Amino acid sequence: MHQKPKPHFLNNIFNSNDFNKEELEAILPKFKQKAFKKNSFLLEQGKAANEYWFVESGFIRSFVLDIKGNDITTNFYSVDDIVIDWPSFFLRNPTRENIQALTDCVCWQLDFDTFQKLFHSIESFREQGRTTLVKSYFNLKSHNISMIADQAKERYENLLKENPLIIQNVSLKHIATYLGITDTSLSRIRKEISSE
Repeated sequence: MHQKPKPHFLNNIFNSNDFNKEELEAILPKFKQKAFKKNSFLLEQGKAANEYWFVESGFIRSFVLDIKGNDITTNFYSVDDIVIDWPSFFLRNPTRENIQALTDCVCWQLDFDTFQKLFHSIESFREQGRTTLVKSYFNLKSHNISMIADQAKERYENLLKENPLIIQNVSLKHIATYLGITDTSLSRIRKEISSE
């Protein structure tokens, strides 16, 4: 008995409700599968982003160095997420962020020139790109406002609700910097929540 071939991972990203068969045949082969070892960099500060990635497995974070040289997490990425430095990718500028694998990861990579060709030739690819950009912007805006307007405990609870896998798989040190608090404060908040 023949086993049905396993669907391509990117079918989760580019699904047949939004893309026809010919479009999928034009898009999917353009992505290259790429493995990253734990702690390796997908992008380093000072370099221009020439690729973006979809995460098939593993965990990734972006971070910047503050004026004292501490690394502060700006975002986390896990399965199905797009890992991209939007301004660096589109404006071709050196990035101020680092993007680093927190675990061994498997990603699907697309370079800038190939992206441009697909973007200008396939309308549904263009539409999906716009939707992804808008969603990323909303998430960033929401996080920025939360850092100002919410208590640390609320910020932690929101992350727990929206992305429990991050809480389970990422070090508390990175989560604390993302939430704008110390490790000690985060430990206290976690104790409070578990005793409620």
